[in-house]
Amino acid sequence: MKQNRLGKSDLSVSEIGLGCMSLGTEETKAVSIIHEALDSGINFLDTADLYDAGRNEELVGKAVRGRRSDVIIATKVGNRRVPGKDGWTWDPSKAYILSAVKDSLQRLGTDYIDLYQLHGGTIDDPIEDTIEAFEQLKREGVIRHYGISSIRPNVIREYVRRSGIVSLMSQYSMLDRRPEEETLPLLSEHGIGLIARGPLAGGILTDGGASKAHRPYLDYTQEELPEARLRLLELAGDKRTFAQTAIRYALSDPAVSVVIPGASSLEQLRQNLSAATAPPLTAAERIALQGATKANRYTDHR
Repeated sequence: MKQNRLGKSDLSVSEIGLGCMSLGTEETKAVSIIHEALDSGINFLDTADLYDAGRNEELVGKAVRGRRSDVIIATKVGNRRVPGKDGWTWDPSKAYILSAVKDSLQRLGTDYIDLYQLHGGTIDDPIEDTIEAFEQLKREGVIRHYGISSIRPNVIREYVRRSGIVSLMSQYSMLDRRPEEETLPLLSEHGIGLIARGPLAGGILTDGGASKAHRPYLDYTQEELPEARLRLLELAGDKRTFAQTAIRYALSDPAVSVVIPGASSLEQLRQNLSAATAPPLTAAERIALQGATKANRYTDHR
């Protein structure tokens, strides 16, 4: 498995990681998927305290026991559960981050987190307060590096300008090209790595994804999406599967350090892993795929 440097950090991450949100809550199944991922060369696991009310972090912790030093664990913070109330509230305060990290460490069964990420955010947040929390945790050795998970260009620009983030997690695929105009050039300029989630667009960009394409998706109408999928499928050709092409597309921008497709089964994991041995896209192939899709723009999320 090829490894990339995550931004300007000292973290070397497998180009294909594992988005753990889809693992489910059954321990044997989840741990088996993570073990096969690690045995196949994946070293980057992304989870969050939000996923299954912390259960996902617990499963990751169980799976990496005995091999912690070989794994880059990324988790997230900012969504707070209030006792006695349903759901979560948004809390990016310094006090909450410094408290929440202790719970994540306990669930993960570790004394440090490789990459701690803010799980959302708006321009109205107390950004300096948030940054202070991450910087303090870094000084204390509780976290190695920090980043943000966001699709809001105005928020991303503020963290790039004011903080020491090494990564941005954002949705990126052939059908969601929103990062290309604003975000990817900014990250490249400042040495920040993109962690690309959703490279398969919820399964639409897989060989068996036709049934998922009969609905609107971002700015594709219900009528446009099947046509766009067919155009992309034709362009994928016979050098790669459709899913391999989709994953290689997300990796074809130099600002992308790692893609994190999810997997709820060993079969899905193996399909994702196969992209590691598929040939990278040529510049001409990337341009052709872009010609068959929309150059989406961020509009509402500001």
